[in-house]
Amino acid sequence: MQKPTRIAPSILSADFAKLGEEVRAIDAAGADYIHVDVMDGHFVPNITIGPDVVKALRRHSDKIFDVHLMIQPVDPYIEAFAAAGADIITAHFESGPHTHRTVQAIKAQGVKAGISLNPSTPESNLEYLYEEVDLILVMSVNPGFGGQHFITSQLRKLEAIRKRIDSLGLDIDLQVDGGVNAVTARQVVSAGADLLVAGSATFKGGPEHYAANIKALRG
Repeated sequence: MQKPTRIAPSILSADFAKLGEEVRAIDAAGADYIHVDVMDGHFVPNITIGPDVVKALRRHSDKIFDVHLMIQPVDPYIEAFAAAGADIITAHFESGPHTHRTVQAIKAQGVKAGISLNPSTPESNLEYLYEEVDLILVMSVNPGFGGQHFITSQLRKLEAIRKRIDSLGLDIDLQVDGGVNAVTARQVVSAGADLLVAGSATFKGGPEHYAANIKALRG
């Protein structure tokens, strides 16, 4: 069953010169999760932050730290991000040769496990993982940069995954990331998403606008 809509602002769009302040600001503005995009310049064409930064940010919020690893290989870094304070760790199918093993490695750290699908990754890849994961992330842009335009074909993917989750009677967060704004938020929720990652749409206008931005996304 689809859950209430929750908002996970992506700090990729925050002011990196004052990340701690930005995390406190979106926490106070009503964020449900704090979404942390980790990029390595190899799996995706950008480099962001590592576990030490996650550890430093952890003291700025008690909200769920939703850590999205866009790195390859991913398995060697799972323990470090869990120790840094991640509550959820999400990896991509393409980040390693054995996705089920990656999910097991995440859960062995005592945190929730997510799996992410790139725009060209079919939902059929999930068939033998539904019972193992806590979160499924559908990328509605190609991973690597914020501010991209929403890929509408991913609405069909969300619909298919929602139908499968519900048919299995499982408690899985269905997350979407990429090009989410006040308009596309309605579309993805209608398609079945219940956890929305939004970077540019959350952080536009500065801290005085964050609460209104989050409210607009929530609908």
